[in-house]
Amino acid sequence: MKPRIRLTPRPRGTRLTPRPCGTRLAPRTLRARLIAGLLVLLVVTCAAVGFATTAALRHFLVDRLDQQLAESGGRYAASLEHAGQGTGPDTRAQTPGTLGVRLIGGRVTAAGVVDGDADDTDGPDDEDDRIAFTAAQQRALAALTPGGPADTLDLGGAQGHYRVRAVAGRDGDVLVSGLPLRPAEDTLRRLETLELTVFAIAVVAAGAAGALWVRWSLRPLGRVVVMAERVSAMPLASGEVLLAERVPDDDPRTEVGRVGAALNRMLGHVGGALARRHAVEERLRAFAADASHELRTPVAAVRGHAELALRHPGAVPAPVRHSLERIDAEAVRMGTIVEDLLLLARLDAGRPLAATEVDLTRIALNAVADARAAGADHRWRLVLPEEPVVIRGDEHRLSQVVANLLANARSHTPAGTGVELRLVRDRADGRVELSVADDGPGIAPELLDRVFERFVRGDRARSRATGSTGLGLAIVQAVVQAHGGTVDAASRPGRTAFTVRLP
Repeated sequence: MKPRIRLTPRPRGTRLTPRPCGTRLAPRTLRARLIAGLLVLLVVTCAAVGFATTAALRHFLVDRLDQQLAESGGRYAASLEHAGQGTGPDTRAQTPGTLGVRLIGGRVTAAGVVDGDADDTDGPDDEDDRIAFTAAQQRALAALTPGGPADTLDLGGAQGHYRVRAVAGRDGDVLVSGLPLRPAEDTLRRLETLELTVFAIAVVAAGAAGALWVRWSLRPLGRVVVMAERVSAMPLASGEVLLAERVPDDDPRTEVGRVGAALNRMLGHVGGALARRHAVEERLRAFAADASHELRTPVAAVRGHAELALRHPGAVPAPVRHSLERIDAEAVRMGTIVEDLLLLARLDAGRPLAATEVDLTRIALNAVADARAAGADHRWRLVLPEEPVVIRGDEHRLSQVVANLLANARSHTPAGTGVELRLVRDRADGRVELSVADDGPGIAPELLDRVFERFVRGDRARSRATGSTGLGLAIVQAVVQAHGGTVDAASRPGRTAFTVRLP
């Protein structure tokens, strides 16, 4: 009987959680997948061949036994009919292990097995030939149909399995003849052992050869990967980029060749676009530098004439004086913008900065003192290490970085806001960290990612009330990057912090 399987219903409200299917053990690379697929196909093929040959041989051997049983005609079993009349069973020309059984009314009355001795002419009373059948075996023997097809019978113990066939006797009895399956089973076991050995050697050899073949076949793809990795490591964001890398495998008759050809065309297009972008950037930098340089003289002239007019000893009407004062103020502001643009153009062009010993502690002290004088309505706090922090860099530009960060905090926070400048040195790697934090309203999230871009202002109306040009933080980033450092901003309501890290 087949075992019954009871399915327990899942309680309502419970969720089924998927279990991992061993994906961690699955091969990830294309090479490993190809080799694994090759080995799986080879193992499946070998297993199919082994099962087919074993089944065919088993069928052939069993058919031979059945044919021998049919040809014997039950001679050995028939000789058991007269065993009690002084005539022993006929064991001549009988296969060793041949079984003979006589049944009357479904009950075994005589049984014998040829033990393989040449002079074996004893009767069924011989100790070597005597067989004791269990009740189940007797029922199986009694169930055989005289003249019907052969069947398999398990005699157990040392006898094992037999192919048995029943014929009708002359005295109303049933004679059963059988041949042992052990020789056939031994042959099948030897075949299975041989197949396992040969298939194992074939799988190992094919796996090694397949790995070498796959490795050799995927060399063009490896060259594509190496080239793509080299291109991906190039700094493509800015500056002149020469994409001279090309895939050598571009044969359109192969899959990898088509990929290589497509990648080469893409690199050509990208290289052309980067070259055009670099040319435009160079023209813009040259224009900004030239324009800034050329504007310095007329701006200085306008400012000089305004100051000269304000110093006129004669009476100057109040509206005229106010206009002259506004001209002078706007000339000063325009001069600052021109200097900032000229500085950014020089930094974009990659011009090196000065490299001297710079005391950041003194720069921080002076910057906070200037900020306190300019913004007396703010609360200023300075946190410095016990020892002076000295690095190599451009003292004037680093002073401009600190001044711009403090001016940014002062200009974009209301009166009474606390501003803290903190300077620390990491003793592990020697890097210097300078941060300017305030407890003001914070920066709008949509502006935080663009805060270091040029001409980006916090006020949408571009009000000039604060005097902001939108270039202060851009100069901070450019100067810090020119020193090999980084700067980032983090903001939330109640705290905004700009952090500069320098080597």
